[in-house]
Amino acid sequence: MIHENGNIAVHTENIFPIIKKWLYSDKDIFVRELVSNGCDAISKLKKLSAIGEAEIPEDTKYYVKVVFNKKDKTLQFIDNGIGMTAEEVKKYINQVAFSGAEDFLAKYKDKTDEGSQIIGHFGLGFYSAFMVAGRVEIDTLSYQKDAEAVKWICSGGTEYEMDTSKRAERGTTVTLHIAEDSEEFLDEFKLREILLKYCSFLPVEIYLENADPEKKDKKDGEKEEAPKPINDPHPLWLKKPMDCTDEEYKDFYRKVFHDFNEPLFWIHLNVDYPFNLKGILYFPKLRHEFESIEGQIKLYNNQVFVADNIKEVIPEFLMLLKGVLDCPDLPLNVSRSFLQNDGYVLKVSSHITKKVADKLTGLFNTERENYNRYWDDIHPFIKYGCIRDNKFYEKVKDIIIYKTINGEYVTLKQYLEKNESRHKNKVFYVTNEKQQAQYINLFKEQGLDAILLPSTIDTHFIQFLEIQEKDVKFNRIDSDLSESLKNTEDKQDETADKNIKESLEKIFKETLNNEKLKIQVENLKAANVSGMILLSEHSRRMQEMSAMFGGMDMRAMFPEEQTLVLNKNNNLIKMILTLKDKPEKKEDVKMICEQIYDLAMMSHKQLESEAMTRFIERSNKILTRLAELE
Repeated sequence: MIHENGNIAVHTENIFPIIKKWLYSDKDIFVRELVSNGCDAISKLKKLSAIGEAEIPEDTKYYVKVVFNKKDKTLQFIDNGIGMTAEEVKKYINQVAFSGAEDFLAKYKDKTDEGSQIIGHFGLGFYSAFMVAGRVEIDTLSYQKDAEAVKWICSGGTEYEMDTSKRAERGTTVTLHIAEDSEEFLDEFKLREILLKYCSFLPVEIYLENADPEKKDKKDGEKEEAPKPINDPHPLWLKKPMDCTDEEYKDFYRKVFHDFNEPLFWIHLNVDYPFNLKGILYFPKLRHEFESIEGQIKLYNNQVFVADNIKEVIPEFLMLLKGVLDCPDLPLNVSRSFLQNDGYVLKVSSHITKKVADKLTGLFNTERENYNRYWDDIHPFIKYGCIRDNKFYEKVKDIIIYKTINGEYVTLKQYLEKNESRHKNKVFYVTNEKQQAQYINLFKEQGLDAILLPSTIDTHFIQFLEIQEKDVKFNRIDSDLSESLKNTEDKQDETADKNIKESLEKIFKETLNNEKLKIQVENLKAANVSGMILLSEHSRRMQEMSAMFGGMDMRAMFPEEQTLVLNKNNNLIKMILTLKDKPEKKEDVKMICEQIYDLAMMSHKQLESEAMTRFIERSNKILTRLAELE
């Protein structure tokens, strides 16, 4: 016969008073802790049965039940695991922070490895119950023969009461008498949501049941459906990669992340040495750039959900991915919610980075067509990873590819080799195919190539590359003229050439009333181009960076440097030179100059409203003049 009153011994100084408010990061975590304790009790019993120290029928169906009763305001956690004797209750419950799991593992560590699946480590999970309960009761019966069932009661202070329990079956029932401020946890939808969040992949079947006697009964003749567990005790990541099908990977992705777009590809991690790490990382398909700047990587500890996106384990740039990682040996703190700073964590993080780089390299080398097809979705992740992690850059730098204006996918090395004779170590790029269409057409006409860099991250990435690849310079297609666009065969007298340049420069500056405008006169191969605008790469980059980060206005420090390139091989330019000395044609020269400048400006950005109005009026006037000539 058991009857005892006493005080709970606190093994960690002053820890009991802070359990309710400060130990756990989220109030709902008590569900995870108590369900995990039930799973541990079953894992211990399975281990004892495996080594012959417990006689358990082979067909035993193990379970953890979460039973709620709104009328009685109780929440029960029931398992048919190892149970406890009175002495074990005193040792593991009455002494806060004395871990039963650690004690058990130490005792049986040489017998079998199954103990590695035991979840608890800290002896504190049970006390999370007091976050929501005014009174907690334990009814438990040990697996040991002739053991006496034990009842333990505590009302949230350090005083407890122990007595004999009426429990007749092996296992443990923890009953929470829910406090008024926590009655939300008696709601079936709420409980199901919490269980799915934390316990979806625990290794024991978990059932949610309603014990309210006033719940509606089944109609006469209607069969009672067999209850279904809410969890999957055998998650895909525990299987060997060779045993998993593509459809299983896709189904798992849809189930866990509720994303019905198929992932592009995935990486199945299955590591036993030098640490235990299993998981699956998915590369999601983005509907538009940075649709989700942060993905979702769920961290598990022995199949128990710990947290999303823990940056200590998962390198920051991998946060664009979706996936699950299960690492039983991670050094979690007592609430299992945050990682302690540990060299082990860094090793795990480095290994994950390496496996991602290996997967990408493998795709590049063996599935190049698929790799090219994936590129538009995965390039922001890869570029961000390179910027954030130099080791990752070193691993993937040779498999970074670029789409060209001709629709090809090339590496930086391939681009430079192809264009070495025409613009050595200079990479021309396009940020907007529509706005820069004129420049693209000029390049294509002369057989030149440029790469497409339309993403927000590309501004940072090319600056990063110029530091890494010191001899390479990136120039937007409208910032510089390739020598290949110039007609070097049509030689002209240097004095005459100088006079033409000076004359055109004077006419355009006076007509446009802009003395600061830079004028560059060239003999371009494309005779149909009258003029084009070049923008300084340096000043444009500085302005873009300023706008992107919302910092100080850099326009005064780095004003937009425009150069108007005039093609003396064009008929309109030749006409200006012919009409410039005829007073009666002064108005015509003015209109032509203004029209050439506006057309050149429109090739890289939309005109401001006033300028657009003048352009339309002037265009109508020119059309009228042409009609009068007919």
